[in-house]
Amino acid sequence: MSTTGPIQKRKLYQEVRDRLMARIESGEIRPGEQLPPERELMDFYGVGRPAVREALQAMERSGIVEISHGERARVVVPTADDLIRQIGSGARHLLSMQPDTLEHLKDARVFLEAGMARMAAERATHEDVQALEARIAEHEASLAELDRFLDRDMAFHREIARISGNPIFPAIVEAIFRWGSDYYQPLVRAPGAEQLTLAEHRRIVDAIAAHDGDAAEQAMRAHLLRSNTLYQRIAQQQSAN
Repeated sequence: MSTTGPIQKRKLYQEVRDRLMARIESGEIRPGEQLPPERELMDFYGVGRPAVREALQAMERSGIVEISHGERARVVVPTADDLIRQIGSGARHLLSMQPDTLEHLKDARVFLEAGMARMAAERATHEDVQALEARIAEHEASLAELDRFLDRDMAFHREIARISGNPIFPAIVEAIFRWGSDYYQPLVRAPGAEQLTLAEHRRIVDAIAAHDGDAAEQAMRAHLLRSNTLYQRIAQQQSAN
């Protein structure tokens, strides 16, 4: 916190929010418990109903509490999926307003997923490899209904993220898919792209099954970079038409 410069004026609801957060973080109000009624909070903090409601709404948007109609706000423990989902709409808006951000997203995806593939190869059990085989079988089956092909693609990548052992990684992988869905859609619908995607997934699984971290990382990197190149070609063709 800066010790210089003017003191910023804060709104009442921000003070209420911060004081409630302090009570939650101290353990005074535990996960699963309800917050005090609005009237009690108004009297306790000496503020009006609007300040209390704004504070609760801000905490709900942050995933700290959940508010059901007719009930008091309840403290929840957000999961990685919840936290990533909360910033999802903002990320998609950013991509729509600043398309150049897509290149940064693609770079981040290559960096993260190549590392996840290496970790998966190092840690995969026999059951994990069987799960990957099941994801590939589901993906192949979706060739008959291409509307589901992209979701099956995401499920495969999410499975690898799960095997890596970090519970945050699957949420990040799915978020990247969701944020960049307009980018990924042309890739899976490009002529011949489906079979190529499945063949590349097979190479990734074979490397993971062999516990070859180098090969898994290289196969994932080649897969994602090929997708990036294909997208650039499709985008150029669309611009020329």
